[in-house]
Amino acid sequence: MVNRIPGPDDLEPIERASKDELQALQLQRLQWSLRHAYDNVPHYRAAFDAAGVHPDDLKTLADLARFPFTGKKELRDNYPFGMFAVPREQVVRVHASSGTTGKPTVVGYTQNDIDTWANVVARSIRAAGGRRGDMVHIAYGYGLFTGGLGAHYGAERLGCTVVPMSGGQTEKQVQLIQDFKPSIIMVTPSYMLNIVEEFQRQGLDPAASSLKVGIFGAEPWTDAMRAEIERRAGIDAVDIYGLSEVMGPGVASECIESKDGPVIWEDHFYPEIIDPETGEVLPDGSEGELVFTSLTKEALPVIRYRTRDLTRLLPPTSRSMRRIGKITGRSDDMLIIRGVNVFPSQIEELVLKMPKLAPVYQLVVSREGHLDKLDVIGELRPEVSGRLTEFETEALSRELEHHIKTYVGVSTKVRLLAANSIERTLTGKAKRVVDKRPKS
Repeated sequence: MVNRIPGPDDLEPIERASKDELQALQLQRLQWSLRHAYDNVPHYRAAFDAAGVHPDDLKTLADLARFPFTGKKELRDNYPFGMFAVPREQVVRVHASSGTTGKPTVVGYTQNDIDTWANVVARSIRAAGGRRGDMVHIAYGYGLFTGGLGAHYGAERLGCTVVPMSGGQTEKQVQLIQDFKPSIIMVTPSYMLNIVEEFQRQGLDPAASSLKVGIFGAEPWTDAMRAEIERRAGIDAVDIYGLSEVMGPGVASECIESKDGPVIWEDHFYPEIIDPETGEVLPDGSEGELVFTSLTKEALPVIRYRTRDLTRLLPPTSRSMRRIGKITGRSDDMLIIRGVNVFPSQIEELVLKMPKLAPVYQLVVSREGHLDKLDVIGELRPEVSGRLTEFETEALSRELEHHIKTYVGVSTKVRLLAANSIERTLTGKAKRVVDKRPKS
């Protein structure tokens, strides 16, 4: 296998800049971004004025804490194009979120924005070990979702050969991987497991394929799932982070040599960690909610955008910029079960520690009387499904119930099904939570 760790000459100067050089660039770009938003977006002018702050008040990076936050509500309230900072005619592309909880959030890009996006995704693929001439199989969805086209333009910018497969058609995914022999795949981690299972259904060893690197994003995933994918697929699995409102994939990405959390490309996206309850900025290393301010976006500048992702800012290692710790959950999808905070990722960690259980599960929340009830639906691995007795399966259920009670602090009812009983997602994010509680 070719050494895929980038050398010093492969890096951009900013990737090895000093802290002082990086912060000087951030301050300059942050002052521009605040002024651009204030002068061209009515919402930001009104919000800044209401908070009693002006772009000229930003003298240091710490002064950003004086400015108001932006959230999905503000984007939806200004649907569709009210948050654009350039005339609509200068917007060369529009993407949008799914809008499953209301109006979609619409994002726009100038040609410069598209170029910036392609550059940071190219940087991300290179950090993951990609090189000019590599073939990249893209199984993220194309369309209004930013994953497919974001990955596509970045791979082309790096000089790779792109296979724009998109999601679904799992049998064809395997066929093309077998026939075209790509070295890199970009896909959600949950769908990568679908592809691995399809290899096995076809009697093929996924670890013997041409794939060397998987660049996985669009949903939270744990180190236990990383180990599962790497073991079964025989690849290096690295994490790419992004969200449509800030840019798309490529806001941050892991380096293959360290695999110690996505490096934030801080020359384009300024991060903060805040207390999700009070909004207070927390010091690096503290767990809280991740907030981003765009530094170079023209069409849709975002000022202190609350991602709702709970994580920590970690010191630089392989690059000169800070890293994101593993996402532990979201401040808006946290389940509160009888007073206990529960994140799906906590359950996932425990499921993946049990070798007879498949890495597929659902959390079903319902209500009995006035109390919430949490059921965990799991699945046996194909190699043990049908071979375990009812008593053995029940013992596994009780073992997982015990682990959840011990480590998460909530009582659950675990039900384990035969292999492939839980519906798989075809194109995107795994549906981990089914909330059956009555709507208030």
